[in-house]
Amino acid sequence: MTDPFLKKYQRQGFWIRVFSSVAFTVFFVYLTPGDSTSLYYPEGYHMYSLILNNPIKNIHLLFTPGINYDENLLMVPDNINSFKIESNFLIARLVAFFCFFTFGKYLLINLCFSMVAYSGVWRLYKFFYEHYPHLYKGLAITIIYLPSLVFWCSGVLKDPVCICMLGWLTYSLYCIFEKRRVSFKNIFIAVIAAYTLYIVKVYIIICYLPFFILYLVLVNLKMLKNTILKWSIGVLILSAVVVGIFVLADTLKDQLGFFALDKIVESVKTQQTNFINMAEGAESSFSLGVEYDGSPGSLLKMTPAAIVATFFRPFLWESKKISTLMSSVESLALILLTVYVLIKAGPYRFLKTLFTDPMISFCFFYSVVFAIFVGATTLNFGTLVRYKIPCLPFYIIALLLILEAVPKKKREAGNVPEI
Repeated sequence: MTDPFLKKYQRQGFWIRVFSSVAFTVFFVYLTPGDSTSLYYPEGYHMYSLILNNPIKNIHLLFTPGINYDENLLMVPDNINSFKIESNFLIARLVAFFCFFTFGKYLLINLCFSMVAYSGVWRLYKFFYEHYPHLYKGLAITIIYLPSLVFWCSGVLKDPVCICMLGWLTYSLYCIFEKRRVSFKNIFIAVIAAYTLYIVKVYIIICYLPFFILYLVLVNLKMLKNTILKWSIGVLILSAVVVGIFVLADTLKDQLGFFALDKIVESVKTQQTNFINMAEGAESSFSLGVEYDGSPGSLLKMTPAAIVATFFRPFLWESKKISTLMSSVESLALILLTVYVLIKAGPYRFLKTLFTDPMISFCFFYSVVFAIFVGATTLNFGTLVRYKIPCLPFYIIALLLILEAVPKKKREAGNVPEI
């Protein structure tokens, strides 16, 4: 690696992940136990022990679908039915796999998950850095140093796998369609990343792919000089993408379950009901302040509250646990940054760059659509701080790029700092 900035930030990012995995271990072992220590690690370690005791008989456990897993083999009886959700079983299998290289030590397995996540984070950083090398510092703060992304992607959870695959998917598709590096490696990485996201958290793919495909289309159309031809091809491709997404969603509606297009409203209502039922005695539960009756109209009314909840909550006075305090400070900074960009850019330039710059459109609209779904379905701060991680870097980058689009004279007159 010859670029001094890349060398510096990769090294710093590595050591941040090392120390963060230690903090993650202390947090889940001594402060707040959760799925990491009650489901994924014990069951993964038990699977590893079963394979060690009888490799020939039990090696198939690493490849068996979760729904076919013999629940008599579960180490913790309370985890019954957990592996019927394939994403849970995938994380447990990863734990079992890493156990062979870490002697089953929880701290070292957390370090492995942290490095898996960092590989995707680094690819995400490279994607934006190659487009905006002069914004290397702002991009590093947003992607490599973002506190909630660092912490929640430093141990045995689904989030490290999601951010890893999101980063690799972004960079591989960028190499294929923008850098014209059509190779088996890039295609294979893109397919594996997309499939893994489909297994772990399918709604990330649903929110992400349409806007990234739109970005790739718009970037490639910029090369055409004929305006009529450009618009004709653009409309044709976008129409094909939209139709293709709806056809694919309809074809996979059985696999998508609650995330199928015809069940989105039902999914939101079900998720909200589940959180409301768990709210009694739960310190981190909250309300959006908007009544939801299950109709599309009420879902539309709830949209602004859902966006605010995802990006800007918990507020400082709503934090009652260590896990949410970090997120509330981060949310406060995000509120201040959003207001600052709105004031400095102004409504006109804000909207103009939003609809004329393909990268800003991709980052902003993906993050907002993602925020609507997560904010509408997650009424617990402890869960929300993790679920919103895949959209936070993109939202902040959109704000930085909008600020960057402010004319130089206006930036100097308004004392807008360089990013």
